[in-house]
Amino acid sequence: MSTDGASSPSRLLPRLLGILLLIMGLALLAGGIKLSMLGGSLYYLLAGIGITLTGLLLLATRRAALGLYAVVLFASTVWALWEVGLDWWQLVPRLALLFALGIVMLLPWLRRPLLRGQPAPLGTGALSVAVVLAGATAIASQFTNPGEIKGQLDRDAVPGMTNAAPAQADGDWNSYGRSAFGDRYSPLAQITPQNAHKLVPAWTYRTGDLPGPGDPGETTAENTPLKVNGMLYVCTPHSQVIALDPDTGKEIWRFDPKLSTQKAANFKGWAHMTCRGVSYHDDAAYAATEQSPATGAAAPAANACPRRIFLPTADTRLIALNADTGKMCEDFGDKGQVDLGANIGTFAPGGYYSTSPPAVTKNLVVIGGHVTDNVSTDEPSGVIRAFDVHTGKLVWNWDSGNPDDTTPIAEGKTYTRNSPNMWSMFAVDEKLGMLYLPMGNQTPDQFGGYRTPASELHAAGLTALDIDSGKVRWHFQFTHHDLWDMDVGGQPSLIDIKTAAGVKQAVMASTKQGSIYVLDRATGEPVVPINEIPVPQGAVAGDHTSPTQPKSDLNFMPPPLKERDMWGVTPFDQLLCRIDFKSLRYDGPFTPPSLQGSIVYPGNFGVFDWGGISVDPVRQIAFVNPSYMAFKSTMIPAEKIAAMGPRVSETEGVQPNKGTPYGVVLEAMLSPMGLPCQAPAWGYVAAVDLTNNKTIWMHKNGTVRDSSPVPIPLSMGVPSLGGTFTTAGGVSFLSGTLDQYLRAYDVKNGKQLWEGRLPAGAQTTPMTYTGKDGKQYVLVVAGGHGSLGTKQGDYVMAFKLAD
Repeated sequence: MSTDGASSPSRLLPRLLGILLLIMGLALLAGGIKLSMLGGSLYYLLAGIGITLTGLLLLATRRAALGLYAVVLFASTVWALWEVGLDWWQLVPRLALLFALGIVMLLPWLRRPLLRGQPAPLGTGALSVAVVLAGATAIASQFTNPGEIKGQLDRDAVPGMTNAAPAQADGDWNSYGRSAFGDRYSPLAQITPQNAHKLVPAWTYRTGDLPGPGDPGETTAENTPLKVNGMLYVCTPHSQVIALDPDTGKEIWRFDPKLSTQKAANFKGWAHMTCRGVSYHDDAAYAATEQSPATGAAAPAANACPRRIFLPTADTRLIALNADTGKMCEDFGDKGQVDLGANIGTFAPGGYYSTSPPAVTKNLVVIGGHVTDNVSTDEPSGVIRAFDVHTGKLVWNWDSGNPDDTTPIAEGKTYTRNSPNMWSMFAVDEKLGMLYLPMGNQTPDQFGGYRTPASELHAAGLTALDIDSGKVRWHFQFTHHDLWDMDVGGQPSLIDIKTAAGVKQAVMASTKQGSIYVLDRATGEPVVPINEIPVPQGAVAGDHTSPTQPKSDLNFMPPPLKERDMWGVTPFDQLLCRIDFKSLRYDGPFTPPSLQGSIVYPGNFGVFDWGGISVDPVRQIAFVNPSYMAFKSTMIPAEKIAAMGPRVSETEGVQPNKGTPYGVVLEAMLSPMGLPCQAPAWGYVAAVDLTNNKTIWMHKNGTVRDSSPVPIPLSMGVPSLGGTFTTAGGVSFLSGTLDQYLRAYDVKNGKQLWEGRLPAGAQTTPMTYTGKDGKQYVLVVAGGHGSLGTKQGDYVMAFKLAD
């Protein structure tokens, strides 16, 4: 008697699985054919064939499906090990789904309908072996950490080395980078590796300045507060300044500049709405120290504002405030403010202003400016201007488009249009009489065919100016003929370094490319060797490329991407990323932008951006947070760019580049699931021994808890935007990761000592100070970052050791 009817329901499961495998196989087969035609891996084509045939055999309830799938899983495991070794996150898209399906096929209620009561030891055994091999590979990968470096610093100090930064009270933080040296090093030592785990919230303050419907997408809270004059000084995205009690967070005073929309309906046209910081000047502090070499008008005998806060606003003003009261200093400029739009020429609302705090010297306040990228070739000048710190009178101006003439510009004249700008933070050495400028390039970023020799000279490098006159003392370029938006974003760090040739007064400049340049800050000569390396050639018509680019021996530049580095959560999005990789032009670092579309890696997010680095002058180490994200740039002929829609962001999407033959489309290189196409880790923390320029340790940092659909704290290593600081106590801090944490690390080995949960993203640089109670506090602004998609807020949070 036939049993087919009685047994037919039991065949439903293998047939359902067969349909699933058939769909999977055909998808892999179609993508595999396209990838192979692009010269990519044949694996997906072959796997697609194997999985499709397995699906057909399951639909026919044939036992051969077990053996064939065993071959697919075994071959996939061998291929995965050959491509990426025991790298867990790289193995996930290659094996996780196939491994799970292998287990399902071994389940009795799915396997029995295939066997129909007949033994099949070969197929079952082969599949069991393949599953065990894949499982063992997964287990073994848990004990490896590709990309990580384990090490231990064996000293607390280098003999004879001290902190040479300008003196201030140990418990203060009187400049953006703590000191004018931009070192982000505090001599405080209450918090140590032994007690950092005891940090608890001390107080929370809310500024009330939150993004609104009339604000740009990139509304960000990137502020590092100051602690000086017995107060904390915070600035908000809309350029408000708030003075707080350091012990309690209680508001003392608030200043609102009442921003103008510059005749626009709202602020949506601004590329950014941010305030990275304010600057502080104290006449008495200078009077108590040696005479500075800087020049300028003498301070008035009776100064109504002996202590000043300088605020750059998002509507192109520089305002001087009484640091004690928050009132405008009437003797500065026009009743307390200087119009930074003077002599700049026309610009769109929000198209020019300073997002970063000015430099302050004994008698000068010096400021640069942000210029919106990639709009046109007729944008405002990147001029640097020095004003008398008391009167607001223009003392000198340095325009990189006209670098030799620093005499204050005549009334009615305009600075060189479209000259390279400096939108980041200065470093200052008043003893040497020098300002250090991390320079951007001339907009637009991806086409340089119309740039002048003068604009090329000072672009994308470090320029040192004389404080007295604004004249160039020296300059060093880090990217020649920049076509990749490799602005030098980080504040330079000044530090005395012990070398085999003696102690060198150095300036360290971190860059988006990943090189950290170490130069003699008096002469600009390299302290750490710099080599010119050949780079890919072949720019679009009308442009050219430099045959070589600089590379420092001290660098965190990643190895060039390969197809095998493409990643995804599943084999399907990984396959699409591989197709994307093979479809684009990529010849390694500095691949020129192209009509085909080019991969920019590291991308304009940068290995290091405006957060810079922190340095410990006593231990002679640098604490850094490199990030690795690939981007794409596709050049579009000018006649086609208008049809592609409006520009919505300075860093992504359509960029018109009016006045050039090409617009450009900028994109992060992401999978259809919104994750980076390149494999993790995407973010690290690391320490460098400055006596030998070797990496002491390097560990992946951060989780995907706040950037994935399911809030699971997987420690994949995520990008960070913002800076670090380090302390004499041997603890460093970082808050800029995509997850909402402030973290503490042991500087000797990189061990994470503590993490504090934050109510919003903190893409900023935290700081530390001593309160009136004698306790060491760690402070962070948690306001989020619109472009990065981190949760936005208006929080200022302080932590201290539990009593």
